[in-house]
Amino acid sequence: MGSRKPENIKHIDDIYDEELWRSHELNRSRLVRTCREQLVKQYARRNAPRNVIETLQSVLDPNVLTIAFARRFATYKRAYLLFQDPQRLEAIVNSQKYPVQFVFAGKAHPKDNEGKDLIKKLFQFASKPELRDRIVFLEDYDMHLARHLLQGADVWLNTPRRPLEACGTSGMKAAINGVLNVSILDGWWCEGYTEERGWRIGNGEEYEDRGYQDAVESQALYNVMENEVIPCFYDRKNGDLPGNWLKMMKASMKMAMETYCSIRMVAEYEKRFYVPAAKRYETLLAKQTEEAKNLTAQASRLRSLWKNIEVKPPVRHAQGPCRVGEKFDITSEINLAELNPDEVDVELYYGQMKSLEDLDASKSEQMLVLEDRGNGQFLYSCSLNCQRSGRFGFTVRVTPRGDGRVKSTPGLLTWA
Repeated sequence: MGSRKPENIKHIDDIYDEELWRSHELNRSRLVRTCREQLVKQYARRNAPRNVIETLQSVLDPNVLTIAFARRFATYKRAYLLFQDPQRLEAIVNSQKYPVQFVFAGKAHPKDNEGKDLIKKLFQFASKPELRDRIVFLEDYDMHLARHLLQGADVWLNTPRRPLEACGTSGMKAAINGVLNVSILDGWWCEGYTEERGWRIGNGEEYEDRGYQDAVESQALYNVMENEVIPCFYDRKNGDLPGNWLKMMKASMKMAMETYCSIRMVAEYEKRFYVPAAKRYETLLAKQTEEAKNLTAQASRLRSLWKNIEVKPPVRHAQGPCRVGEKFDITSEINLAELNPDEVDVELYYGQMKSLEDLDASKSEQMLVLEDRGNGQFLYSCSLNCQRSGRFGFTVRVTPRGDGRVKSTPGLLTWA
């Protein structure tokens, strides 16, 4: 875990700009060479004419801004977003002053016909004579290709349909290699994005109309490339290095090393779960497994008796609206049957209402026994402080009292 020491992360700032840039240029040249070799193999498998294969040996330019899109070709990842406005894309790619090139790679699930059709359309578009030197699609995407793309690309492009992206780990791997992310604010990029580390596509909006969403976000993608990404990459006064780009590369590397790396993840798992679990294991086995036996008996008792619990709707003991800062009491009648109050937790569950059935930013308040009415009948109560204005809703829930394992046992939860 020594590689994640704060002083090591700070050493990234000590890397000479020229050394970092020359190393990255070498990686980009290696990527271009790998792409050419891969394309020759692809076309040779199709028995392409010799003159076509010869032209493939000069596609892409090792000195041009290189943007990579490499991942599963699931439709929600929207590889097609870049091609929504073909004329605008062609203008970006074939700019005489600031040219751009794209490398696509990935696979679709064998039964995902939409994903396979997407690859087909992308391949056909990239085969247009005016684009085939600047847009390529690599088949047989594997660890070997991923390594070269994650090290040699300048930009890692990610265009998922928000909010469907689960994580986006390829962007994290790109970041630690100094590759800058351009992404929809979804998955990890919601947390990782800052202006100092990369670029966002849109502002995190979500749309019901998918066609409208594609149209809006494709234009946002073109805008961020034309107005921010491309000018930053080619901003080299008097032939010097791209200073702002290098600052972002270092910030991206530090961010990935500090926050989005398996060293941090494993250390957090160890601290939050593995060590406490090991200590808990020792506790359960102490005194001839006394506590383990008690927990087993408790769990068996709860499972057999829980079905008899009945919770009546909560009652608010106040008339009319409540002003901010005022308190009011809430009670609920609960039948615990053969269970005892010290075996359960009773909570008031409340929050501001989004709709008739949904609460926004819900909270819970512990309720205590106000009255024992006999035969397992109890009156529970709590006081609630009105902290902000609005329409609030509340209900009551009963959960088993105990450790995390007991409280999360399926079926042991009763609502009013």
